[in-house]
Amino acid sequence: MSHRQQIPADQRLIFALDVPDLAQARALIRTLGDHVNFYKLGLEFFLSGSYFELADELKAAGKRVFADLKLFDIPPTVGRATAQLARREVDFLTVHGNDTMLEAAVANRGDMGILAVTALTSLDQGDLDDLGFKCDVQALVLSRARRALALGCTGVISSGLEVPALRREVDDRLVAVCPGIRPVANVDEQKRTLTVADAFTAGADYIVVGRPIRDADDPAAAAAGIQKEIQRIFK
Repeated sequence: MSHRQQIPADQRLIFALDVPDLAQARALIRTLGDHVNFYKLGLEFFLSGSYFELADELKAAGKRVFADLKLFDIPPTVGRATAQLARREVDFLTVHGNDTMLEAAVANRGDMGILAVTALTSLDQGDLDDLGFKCDVQALVLSRARRALALGCTGVISSGLEVPALRREVDDRLVAVCPGIRPVANVDEQKRTLTVADAFTAGADYIVVGRPIRDADDPAAAAAGIQKEIQRIFK
């Protein structure tokens, strides 16, 4: 049985808890209850001053925690920062760096999964051209995925649009975590998006959903609806 079949269906939804303070975070967690079992804590909440407090609370409540901090610094600093997070029993950490940065993170990860960022879902080909990348999005994603696999990373962050090619390239050896999931027509800055069903059909292991749940009239119902769709896909 592959790792993709072993992931509990109710953990495949990762909710992006992008709020500015602890009170709002706790209120959303209470609202979502059992409909969300995996939380992504990113940079916005990191600057709230309550990052580790909430991470510890979530772990104590039996939830999983994804530290989406996209570490990018000199390798010794990345290694020490990774070791700090590993002591908090965080499940996943993102690193947005080159080979030596990823090597330092992998060497200090403990039981934590290291996810290499491939290409942000807010970028399209025009953005990559502006940044000086002399290749298309898919080629960049596959290049970074190959390096992540060789360096011992657990998986990658990738748009679901590139996951079919990623699966052909590295099959099931890397976990694929896919942000930019939009259950309805998309009108925000995310450019490379997919629906829930399309992402999993493409080969995603986890999806990251933020605003479609957080900004819904009934966040719990929105999360429950996505979980129901996931259950249908993986039944």
